[in-house]
Amino acid sequence: MSFLSPIWFFALAALSIPILIHLWNIRPGKTLKVGSISLITEASKTTSRSLKLLDILLLILRCLLLALLAFFLAGPLWSYFSPDKKAKGWVLIPKENFNESYQKFKPQVDSLMKAGYEFHYFNKGFAKQDWQKLLADTGLKDTTVQSNYWALVKALDSKVRNSAGVYIITPNSAIYFKGEKPQTNLNLSWKTYTPADSTSRWIAAAWISNNGEIKVTLGGSAPSGTMFANETMQADGNSDVTVNVQNGQPKVSLKNTDQPSVAVDTATLSIAIYTDKYAVDASYLKAALQAATAFTGEKASVKQYSSPGQIRAGQTWLFWLSDAPVDSRLLASTANVFRYESGKIIDTHTIISPGNISLTKRVHADPYADAVWQDGFGKALLNREQRGAANIYHFYTHFNPAWSDLVWNDNFPKQILRLLNGKSYTVSAEYDRRVLSHTQLMPNNIVNSFTPSSIAAANPKDISPYFWLMLMAVFFAERWLSHKTKPTTNG
Repeated sequence: MSFLSPIWFFALAALSIPILIHLWNIRPGKTLKVGSISLITEASKTTSRSLKLLDILLLILRCLLLALLAFFLAGPLWSYFSPDKKAKGWVLIPKENFNESYQKFKPQVDSLMKAGYEFHYFNKGFAKQDWQKLLADTGLKDTTVQSNYWALVKALDSKVRNSAGVYIITPNSAIYFKGEKPQTNLNLSWKTYTPADSTSRWIAAAWISNNGEIKVTLGGSAPSGTMFANETMQADGNSDVTVNVQNGQPKVSLKNTDQPSVAVDTATLSIAIYTDKYAVDASYLKAALQAATAFTGEKASVKQYSSPGQIRAGQTWLFWLSDAPVDSRLLASTANVFRYESGKIIDTHTIISPGNISLTKRVHADPYADAVWQDGFGKALLNREQRGAANIYHFYTHFNPAWSDLVWNDNFPKQILRLLNGKSYTVSAEYDRRVLSHTQLMPNNIVNSFTPSSIAAANPKDISPYFWLMLMAVFFAERWLSHKTKPTTNG
């Protein structure tokens, strides 16, 4: 038996109250009637006292009443054990990859099932399955389902009693672990493995270069990570990528795969640079942009303007190197706007990160939330603001050697290239083959004593209602007995 609030046992000290009352209670003496006192000789007066408990049964009932009240307030819970039966825990395997998971750990699973463990699917609801029927089902095939194993473990924590062993077998693929790592008190042993199909390759993007060649970005994923590489289509067809035309649109696809084809981007990357008084800054930026686009081979046009009216609407990028507000016509029609921020100019001695590039001047202003570049103090130098379908980049320094060493640094064209590329290629679950280590995937604060043969205790049961019934029974018995033994006065 256990108690939710054992502090109430201090109330047992109240048992002394009825005992003191019974000791203090002195009954009056009896009156003896005699005809004459003349023959009664005077005796010396003596006084004696005797502490004597009276109405013992009533005293016991009152003490029992107070004791039951203390037990009731303490919140009694009853836990019973089954020493005559082996402990039963759970073995859980996802339904979608049952065959592969079972074969990886067949001896351990068979041993646990013989020891009396229950089998459940490691899916929403944790459906219990008949183990023998499940093994006899030859039609069960592995599929692909994007379950969140951490969310399932969190839900499992409230399903299984803490003392029962929980044995989970799953792949260690990163796609199954999303969100924050959970905390659990499960008696958990989690076995993982790397799936057999542990590598993948796909086309992430394709475009036409300035010289008319088709270039593709190939993605590759393995347990160690995901990488992207550019490749130019060979005229002799000596490539893993094939090209075909559908409805006038060129498309590329990987040979000997059933992956869908990817459309080739034939659009021109149009980049406009506007400046009024920062011509030196514009010259450095233009050189970096030309180097970046030449490296990718992307079809691009980089032009510099001194008047906003000369700039054609619908630019891919607009670099606004001016303290004046951005022209509203261009702001509404440009996909990406990079602008100088105006404000108080302050001297500083720090770096630009990434790149560890020296910074000597910057503009003091309230930055926006999404920082792309920062200084050595963690303050934003370049922020990105999402405004409708456009990206607005706020720059708090200048492309000028008097402000920083950025334009002289080898990292300058690389930073511009990352800015232009801006495509953070997402990896779909069907291609992602990254894995997590055992330490990375295990929940926090788990119980590490996995003992399949331990004795299982049932969930504690609240038995305070039974104490309440006994309390009422004793109360009515005490009232009845108290009324029955009430002293009567003699007339």
